Amino acid sequence: MGHGPEQTVDFRITLVITPNAPLPAGSEEPEPRQTAPAAPGRVLVVDDEVNQRSALSQMLGLWGYKTETAANGREALSRLAEFAPDAVVTDLNMPVMDGRQLLEELHRAGSGPPAIVLTAFGSIEMAVETVHELGAYWYLEKPVRPRELKAILERAIAQRRLAEHSERLERELSNHGVLGGLVARSQSMRAVFALLQQAAPTKATILITGETGTGKEVAARAIHEISPRRGKPFMAINCAALPETLIESELFGHEKGSFTGAAERRAGCFELSSGGTLLLDEIGEMPISTQSKLLRVLEERKVRRLGSGKEIEVDVRIIASTNRDLRTAIQNGEFREDLYFRINVFEVDLPPLRERLEDIPLIASALIRELNRRHDCRVADLAPEVQSLFQRHNWPGNARELRNVLERAVILCGQGTILAAHLPPGFAGLPLPPPEQGDTYVVRPGVTADEAERQLVLMTLRHTANNRTRAAAMLGISVKTLFNKLKQYGTIPEEAE
Repeated sequence: MGHGPEQTVDFRITLVITPNAPLPAGSEEPEPRQTAPAAPGRVLVVDDEVNQRSALSQMLGLWGYKTETAANGREALSRLAEFAPDAVVTDLNMPVMDGRQLLEELHRAGSGPPAIVLTAFGSIEMAVETVHELGAYWYLEKPVRPRELKAILERAIAQRRLAEHSERLERELSNHGVLGGLVARSQSMRAVFALLQQAAPTKATILITGETGTGKEVAARAIHEISPRRGKPFMAINCAALPETLIESELFGHEKGSFTGAAERRAGCFELSSGGTLLLDEIGEMPISTQSKLLRVLEERKVRRLGSGKEIEVDVRIIASTNRDLRTAIQNGEFREDLYFRINVFEVDLPPLRERLEDIPLIASALIRELNRRHDCRVADLAPEVQSLFQRHNWPGNARELRNVLERAVILCGQGTILAAHLPPGFAGLPLPPPEQGDTYVVRPGVTADEAERQLVLMTLRHTANNRTRAAAMLGISVKTLFNKLKQYGTIPEEAE
């Protein structure tokens, strides 16, 4: 690897005579340990110089680690499967396959062990580049200082075990019907959970299909949270909600002055989510002219801001979702076939709620807990009659409709058990109740909009027994806005307990 004789270092002697050397600038001094060290782990030592790898292996053995050694990257790869190390300590410059090539293979394989790179002879810049580009845990300059290596090795293995524990927890939760924000016990959704778990660790583009309200964005977030990209940005852009003139700017960004109203440079969603995940929600509604530009970005992993000639590399995991049949859209000339094949690497179809009614009690329980926190209520459960109505309802709006029905019911109920009276009038065939005296306000021709609003606000406040939080929620405004309106009316009733 180009080491001259005058540069050869006896690794064993170096390790012995510098036990108290200071940490390099930018490294943190390890805190003194008051308890016994963590259980020993497995470390694969990779170095082409037999004396150095032997000395390093012996020292790690004294610290309680089980070690294996390899003379180059190729040999290290052959030992990974059977040895299953918790960490890899590798030299950077080696023959046959060097440390950078080894890390490229580990990076390509996905969630491999953390790697600590050893470097010398002016290759610090390459080591830093290796850490940033290929995900190495850290780099250390030779001659290695034992205290520094020991501290970094402990941190790397501790973080790996924490990540493995989180992954095991996610798997256990999915077996109990929970994956991220998804809650289910039906066989069809368990099959979906299995697909999401298989796809999450990969870099594959995922297409999530399903009717409106089935939880496509929730599924996309679940993929992100159990993937190696968790902790990095997750962004969602609704392709149906943006006009054609703005969607390219939102996706790719723009330079100042690139179009009317572009007062400053702005990064697009691809740049902002680099390193993480980008959800292209309702991609079937994307204009055909934008689809061709999106296809180019997906193929080249480079974006060009509007008004710029410079391309920017991006590392983004793409998830697309749609409630449309894209094959039909292709036949109608509304969606590009080449883009469809590019995004449909791994398809996950979410079944509608009416086909998995057994999931409703579990979903309702989770939603009630969330809505109690949001609206400061103390609702416990659903009455048997409500559970029966939920099982009979067709749920055209799927889980989103269930959430809306429960949010109204939680606000009206406040505490205790949700009854049929708390459900929307006409829900699941419920009769429409006759208006009660004092609970209606007839808007006659000629009444001003301000007066109609005043009567509606005051009537809603009476209906909630002066509970401003619930009244504001029913009116769809904030508590502060409600209070300001009451001040304007000159009527501020005492807040209900």
